[in-house]
Amino acid sequence: MADQARISNLDAIESFRAALIVFMSKTRQALESAQDAVRKTRSWLQTEQPAYWASQIRLRQNRLDQAQQELMSARMSEFVENPAAQQMAVRKARAALEEAQAKMERTKHWARDFDRSVDPMARKLDSLRDFVDNDLAKAVAYLVEIQKILQAYNESPAPAASEP
Repeated sequence: MADQARISNLDAIESFRAALIVFMSKTRQALESAQDAVRKTRSWLQTEQPAYWASQIRLRQNRLDQAQQELMSARMSEFVENPAAQQMAVRKARAALEEAQAKMERTKHWARDFDRSVDPMARKLDSLRDFVDNDLAKAVAYLVEIQKILQAYNESPAPAASEP
């Protein structure tokens, strides 16, 4: 039985180490992208959308007020026999206002529930980030040490064969 291992090529370890570093880099980028998407969505839900729907409610309320004024004028006018067009405009404006109010309520609901819904998944991403930053970084360092040890072993002279 041989007393010395024959190590002729350390390229596989180096290739694995390089692939692990590339994997870590791509994983970090993907994690940052996911966390950025969470931040942007939170901001969109908590600031942009409420402001948008508040402005839409004001705009649509003004349109409803105007349509109601036109209906009132049409009813009082002796020149308009049937104010059906004005009544239709009031119905459309009221429906548009109700839609904006419903969307504002929905936005508030999602803004309240966003963190509760997203936090469990975000914690999993944080644990993956910890794994990549700590465990895989240690693995790369261990692979470097293994390469050094095997290289030194490979370069050391073979022990002299002892006779029994």
